[in-house]
Amino acid sequence: MVHLSFTRRLRHLLLAATVAWASHAMATTPAQFDGALAQFQQARTGDAAAIGSSAQAFAALLKAEPINPVLIAYAGASTAMQATTTWLPWSKMAYAEDGLALLDKALTLLTPAHNAPLLRGLPATLEVRLVAVNTFLAVPGFMNRGARAAKLLDEMLASPLLASAPLGFRGEVWLTAAHLATQEHRLQDARKYLGEVIKANAPQAEAARAQLKAIPS
Repeated sequence: MVHLSFTRRLRHLLLAATVAWASHAMATTPAQFDGALAQFQQARTGDAAAIGSSAQAFAALLKAEPINPVLIAYAGASTAMQATTTWLPWSKMAYAEDGLALLDKALTLLTPAHNAPLLRGLPATLEVRLVAVNTFLAVPGFMNRGARAAKLLDEMLASPLLASAPLGFRGEVWLTAAHLATQEHRLQDARKYLGEVIKANAPQAEAARAQLKAIPS
């Protein structure tokens, strides 16, 4: 009876969180999100100033939507990237661990309600997973996130939601899958994913052709 009562309370809390998330789903305007995302994309190139700006931008958006998993995921990824902006080992670890904790939280918050498109026309379930995968693959191996990244990537590739996602997003997923397959010496799989990018004529097609040429025959 105690277990049943706990389970009911947990379901109630999850339902309440989902309803609350849905009621605040549009608190962040597309313009606000696009501005923060632009900083994030620049940060991914290694621009230290953009890394800090991205972290600040998503932290600010989170104040209005503290349980939005998409914003939490980007805040986590931006925080983890801050580890590259310092030489102090303890600061590197703090940034990485804080960022990973936010990503874990974002993944935990995902429910079937997040399968609906949001902001960029992307289901939150897909966007959060891809942000997490890219971060998990970027952190040092001793943080043991590689297996989780591979599992999340497999979930995205198998999801029926991927087929209706914007082409640019699908291209990024396929490129990420090709990158991981190459790292794991699964060259046939890498060629397959790169071929998907090229066949679909995704925005990443040119990069996919270059990577395909670089794979040993």
